Amino acid sequence: MAKQQAKKKSAPQNSNRQHAKKFWKILGCVLGLVFLIFILASWGVFGSLPDETSLENPEKNLATQIVGSDGVVLGTFYKENRTPVQYEDLPDHLINALIATEDVRFYDHSGIDAKGTVRAVAFLGTRGGASTISQQLAKLFFTEQVSRNKLSRATQKIKEWIIAIRLERRYTKEEIITMYFNEYDFLNQAVGIQSASKIYFSKEPSELSTVEAATLVGMFKNSALYNPLRNPVGVKNRRNVVLAQMEKYDYITQVVKDSLQALDLNIRHSPQGHDEGIATYFREYARAFMADWIKENPKTDGSSYDIYSDGLKVYTTIDSKMQEYAEEAVDMHIANLQKEFDKQNEKNKTAPFRDITEEEINGIMKTAMRRSDRWREMEKQGKSETEIINSFSKKTPMSIFSWTAKGNSKDTIMTPMDSIRYYKSILQASLMSMTPQTGEVKAWVGGINYKHFKYDMVKKGKRQIGSTFKPFVYATVIDQMHMSPCDTLPNTQYTIPAGKYGLLKPWTPKNSGGVYGGMVTLKNALANSINTVTARLIDRVGPRPVIDLVKKMGVDTENMPEAPSIALGTPDVSLFEMVGAYSTFANEGVYVKPTLITRIEDKNGTVLYQHVPETKDVISNETAYVTVSLLEGVTQSGSGSRLRGTWAVGNSVYKSVVTGYPYDFKNPIAGKTGTTQNNSDGWFMGMVPNLVTGVWVGGEDRATHFGSTTYGQGATMALPIWGIYMRKCFENEELGVSKGNFAKPGKLSIVTDCKEFKEGNSDIEGIPDELDF
Repeated sequence: MAKQQAKKKSAPQNSNRQHAKKFWKILGCVLGLVFLIFILASWGVFGSLPDETSLENPEKNLATQIVGSDGVVLGTFYKENRTPVQYEDLPDHLINALIATEDVRFYDHSGIDAKGTVRAVAFLGTRGGASTISQQLAKLFFTEQVSRNKLSRATQKIKEWIIAIRLERRYTKEEIITMYFNEYDFLNQAVGIQSASKIYFSKEPSELSTVEAATLVGMFKNSALYNPLRNPVGVKNRRNVVLAQMEKYDYITQVVKDSLQALDLNIRHSPQGHDEGIATYFREYARAFMADWIKENPKTDGSSYDIYSDGLKVYTTIDSKMQEYAEEAVDMHIANLQKEFDKQNEKNKTAPFRDITEEEINGIMKTAMRRSDRWREMEKQGKSETEIINSFSKKTPMSIFSWTAKGNSKDTIMTPMDSIRYYKSILQASLMSMTPQTGEVKAWVGGINYKHFKYDMVKKGKRQIGSTFKPFVYATVIDQMHMSPCDTLPNTQYTIPAGKYGLLKPWTPKNSGGVYGGMVTLKNALANSINTVTARLIDRVGPRPVIDLVKKMGVDTENMPEAPSIALGTPDVSLFEMVGAYSTFANEGVYVKPTLITRIEDKNGTVLYQHVPETKDVISNETAYVTVSLLEGVTQSGSGSRLRGTWAVGNSVYKSVVTGYPYDFKNPIAGKTGTTQNNSDGWFMGMVPNLVTGVWVGGEDRATHFGSTTYGQGATMALPIWGIYMRKCFENEELGVSKGNFAKPGKLSIVTDCKEFKEGNSDIEGIPDELDF
């Protein structure tokens, strides 16, 4: 009986032992299977794993940065708009938000969160996932496409676990966090925390507030779903979840959490596309420069650099503040001037064109049609010429430029041919500003809006330069004949006979306004842009020495005719060339080739290119100083006098279009206005001792212009932009723009102070600055 009872007692115990043994066997098999799977995965049975080189350099597709002289990033070239930051650039509350939300045990595991994994398996993911920051980073780096097949996804997951462990062995926790922030795609051209901070909040990552940091961290869950531009309500809710997590893990207090959750998102969207942002025309110049440089400078392995993915840094001479001032000045004046231009065209039957026939207008329109993007695209599609031409007469939805629309873009419906005529009516402008002593270009505005008008009028575009060419004639005379600003010549019509300089007929230039008589000093003649005096001067030295002079100053003279008419500004010259040439005067006769790119570095900081200045002695410092003295007279009593405070007397009719007046400058300024035939082009070249700035204004076609010199002269069209820009530069004392005197040679043999010179006002005298030949 006792033996039977003992057997009954031992039976359950044996059964329990058998169950326990079975459990441990199963668990051992499972663990062994998992271990085997990990071993097989690490051997590449389920697909290749990244090699050591890939783990060593996991970051890819880094944007090339265009950096201004003041350290501000002007723009980027990218396939993915990613610019890496350092751990030190990440504020604590940004890191804390990530840890609290994505991986609270980040500092305690080695790539895999065992506790989180068990919880995820036990509750099938209903109480949170188990993916660590290291695993998510592995996924970002090495999982190109997440599989929808469960078995394939499980294989991917295993590989991500292995990669996560290897990343943890190779990198510190701080480096992993930094790489994660740098790699994530926040959408809307924002790849990485640097771009996301700039695009969504217009600030650096280090400047993000706690609530802004929470907004961006919230996007890690699913940036496509939590997109601030498309789903602000969902983004705010997700942000508040992040803040709640931060409070849960004691990164912030409940009071702070409650106050921050009540705030609006306050997104300040700043697109970083190639058409948006600051210095767009200059950035296109930099892109073209880099394309040429890359052809001549391969990598050590023979392959070519890629400006869209190699993370280069291109250091430039552009000052972001001066660039900003330049763009603001152009926008302010041209928007104002356009109103007057449109008003005057209301009664113009051939608007926006003047002084040409209907046949000539049709020719302009047909040429523009054939050069349009629409024509090229339809041609690529195999459309016939008739089909293409007919399409230009059909109304089509489109976005057009408008000064009054938000972002200067307006949606409308019109025929493509009407849009061409509309664009022909828009006045264009360009500005370039340069330090004459170094050749460093500080501001570059190639047009009024890069998105709608891609053609750059700083370097690519060349237009007649009008009276801004006259100082080169005067400088040649001073250099060769030692003439003084105080020397006098008759203000009477002057004829150069046929046969001289290859002239086919006599050349007798006229003064604007038909004003003649008396003797005038050279200083007065240049100040009031008297054509007859300039004609006498070029006849004394001949056209060739003048051409030789401007060639030494960087002007392309290949197509410049050896004719006396060049003295009045008939050649086509770029603003880039003009600023470089004028800088020779301000730099005591030494030409310094304008430069924009100073240094190129690779992503590791290795210098790949270093600019070497190119200089040339052109004229003596005395000749340069005397020419500058002449040009000072233009702003003291001539066509540039509206830069001072007394010009508006008697000019109330049109002073409203001289945007920003009065400028009331008291400091020394040397300058020259220029106006071409029929008021097609308005120029102003202005100098202070350490900054030379040129401005051009006109229509896309020469037939697009004002009907009178009152509005079409350089002093009205271009000078106000210079005045607005320089006033802003002077107000910012950190820029160090000089208000002092121009450098005077120690020995000066030419008299420049003409006591007999009586100051007047060219506008009151009826002598506006116009080229009339």
